Amino acid sequence: MRDLGALGTRWLGVGLAAIIAVVTVSLALTGDLDLYINPDSSWFAVSMAVLLLVGAVASFALPLGAEAEHGHEHGPPPSAPAPGPRRRAPEQEPDASAGPDASGVSTLQETDARPTSRAQARAAREAAASASVAAAPPREGGTPDEPHPSDAAPHDARPPGHAHHAHPLALAASIIGGAIASGVVLLALVLPATSLSAEMALARDVGVTPLFAGQDAVTLAASGDTSTFGIGEWATGFATSTSPETFDGQEVTLTGFVAPTDDGFGLTRLVITHCVIDAQPASVPIASGEAAPEAGQWVEVSGTVRAASDGTLTVDAAEVSAIDEPEDPYEY
Repeated sequence: MRDLGALGTRWLGVGLAAIIAVVTVSLALTGDLDLYINPDSSWFAVSMAVLLLVGAVASFALPLGAEAEHGHEHGPPPSAPAPGPRRRAPEQEPDASAGPDASGVSTLQETDARPTSRAQARAAREAAASASVAAAPPREGGTPDEPHPSDAAPHDARPPGHAHHAHPLALAASIIGGAIASGVVLLALVLPATSLSAEMALARDVGVTPLFAGQDAVTLAASGDTSTFGIGEWATGFATSTSPETFDGQEVTLTGFVAPTDDGFGLTRLVITHCVIDAQPASVPIASGEAAPEAGQWVEVSGTVRAASDGTLTVDAAEVSAIDEPEDPYEY
């Protein structure tokens, strides 16, 4: 039973971590890792996965159960005090015949007998402690021959025959949690790589335009150089521009999926900063004289940026073409 528990511990630790590392490396080799993390971070993820696999292989050198060791020994329990009554040390009565001169000599001798090294000081302390123990009266509630409970075994000692057993609820929670974690990791191993759906992207839309572009992109937008802009950069430019007329008349061709709005539709795409967990939808308003395509449909839009009298920017679509989902559906 002990070996089975140690095997389970190693599976939930090194085993599941090794499977995740294998999945990461295989996604990198097939080019699908970009569906889950920003390509700029791929080298780091792959390096850590390889390092983890090396550690997993090295862990086989450890015997089962080594995970339970906590790195120190407690040593043998202290010995029980010797039987017999504890007696007070006899008190020495002062010598009445000793005069001031004798007292002075005695004081001088005691001064000369003081310890002059750490070893002597330690020996003196131990001798004083032994003397105080011998002089201590018996404890209340017991006979002089009985040791006090505080003189018993160390903090982790247990009565003979006592075994530590996990609480049933804790054991059940560990088994259920381990089964769930194993199922999730094994599904990641066998299921094909896939991107976040358009429906999930629409569900993440909070109605406020996230600012994806950095200062360089904002500067390019102000200067009119938007040749490399995707939906994320355009969404930031539309939301932050203080001179909308700068963009008026610029020709654009953008790809994204359809998010219906009251007056046309939004051309939307997920933008990833680090990984799919932080993916947020960016959207550009599209004005089209035709009926909006079905929600979630991927389209390519060609048109012209127009600035309204109130400063609102939209893309006046000249052509809207339905397409298949791109191989890389995200922007970064």
